[in-house]
Amino acid sequence: QIDGYPGYNRLTRPSRKGGDPITVAHCWAHARRKLKEVFDRDGSEIAAEGLRRIAELYAVEKDIRGCAPGQRLSARKARSAPLVAAFGEWLQAQRLRVSAKSRLGEKLAYIHNHWDGLQTFLTDGRVEIDSNAVENLVRPIV
Repeated sequence: QIDGYPGYNRLTRPSRKGGDPITVAHCWAHARRKLKEVFDRDGSEIAAEGLRRIAELYAVEKDIRGCAPGQRLSARKARSAPLVAAFGEWLQAQRLRVSAKSRLGEKLAYIHNHWDGLQTFLTDGRVEIDSNAVENLVRPIV
């Protein structure tokens, strides 16, 4: 359960020393933050739509908070997976519309580049949708 720091990429390689490759779960809060930055600065309708779609995912998570991993996984497969699939299609369509060099284009590319890890929570009920809990635990140490 990590953010997008590129230094973690070596842990996912098949050639990783010390064991099998690690499955990464990327953070939807980081993806949301990228869109929020653009929306707050530019009022982008595309960013607003992305934020709305991510809010739907968080609404599902709110409903299943505290449930057993199996129940969470079942709910995610039924409710979140279609939302994530639709978000992925929307993301690709927006990337075709927006210059990759624009502020919004860069934020959309960030989400695209972390797409596999953003979907990990759909395959394991133990995985959180974001890394907020972990970051809040280490913040006092840092």
